[in-house]
Amino acid sequence: MPAADSSTPPLRPATIAVTAGRPPHTPDEPLNVPVTMASTYVAGGDLEYGRYGNPTWTAFEDALGALEGGRALAFSSGMAAITTLLDLVGHGGSVVAPRHSYSGTIAALADFEARGRLRAQLVDITDTEAVVKAMEDDEDCALLWLESPTNPALELADVATLAEHAHRLGIQVVVDNTFATPLLQQPLALGADVVVHSATKFIAGHSDVLMGALVVGTDAAEVHAALKGRRDLAGSVPGTFEAWLSLRGLRTLHVRLERASANAAELAARLREHPAVDDVRYPGFGAITSLVVHGGADAADRLVRSTALWVHATSLGGVESTFERRRRWKLEAATIPEGLVRLSVGIEDVEDLWEDLRGALDRLV
Repeated sequence: MPAADSSTPPLRPATIAVTAGRPPHTPDEPLNVPVTMASTYVAGGDLEYGRYGNPTWTAFEDALGALEGGRALAFSSGMAAITTLLDLVGHGGSVVAPRHSYSGTIAALADFEARGRLRAQLVDITDTEAVVKAMEDDEDCALLWLESPTNPALELADVATLAEHAHRLGIQVVVDNTFATPLLQQPLALGADVVVHSATKFIAGHSDVLMGALVVGTDAAEVHAALKGRRDLAGSVPGTFEAWLSLRGLRTLHVRLERASANAAELAARLREHPAVDDVRYPGFGAITSLVVHGGADAADRLVRSTALWVHATSLGGVESTFERRRRWKLEAATIPEGLVRLSVGIEDVEDLWEDLRGALDRLV
């Protein structure tokens, strides 16, 4: 990206997504950073070995960091990023986290707790006073873990208020921003210390990559160094081609998210009127919505087996529309309704999506 002087106005997010992490505008040089397939570098520089860095990772990290307003580190998966963060919690420390969270996060917390590494308090993240009290009552609390919206209940947390109280108590704040993406929410600006992304989802956007990322503030050099050191030691680094694909996906995040979000909002409104639907959960933004099917697990299972366009699959954030009954997974919270189906809305024509979904719902009535 060309250098900007002090008179250049700040770029808007859609422009950053397209331009950040590019090579200089040099005649006859490529527009994109190439895929650098290297495990070993000539000695005498900063890289030395393939586990410590790669120019293709750096381009992705520069672009995502610019969108989030911080410094990014790429990881081999979202779970690699999550467990790296949790591994930095000291022995005997505790983590306050949403009771409705990504099931991988809940599983990781349970695993760390079972091994005596930390304690986890799972709370209703929408109850700000209760979350603050949970932190105040636990003198060992080291980390407040937030999702907003939560997965799959789509609840919203007051990130700014909770971050303010956490910092007053000397507690670090992490926000999983996978659902909102940096285009709809920038947690660092709301007071978070670290942002988590499963780049597998909306950032890469085509259901063909496993990758994760962490982002810290531009002034958090010590935290960045600790996270990078842990990544280097554990070897939880991304593949070079995966990093290149994720950066390529990031370039179109704004147009994909705009279309998918419009589709999701329209579908949520229509689903509220359907007699086979007991409840619709939609936070008012983004491309994820959840519905609770009348008739519980059996009806929800029949729904996800009865469509032509909607694909019954886990994960989310691709260009295609997918859905699944979340309680089919043993790790899903028991407070999630048996009939809850999470929809990851894609970029297809909304009328085709609705006709397919409505037809399947009609057969349940």
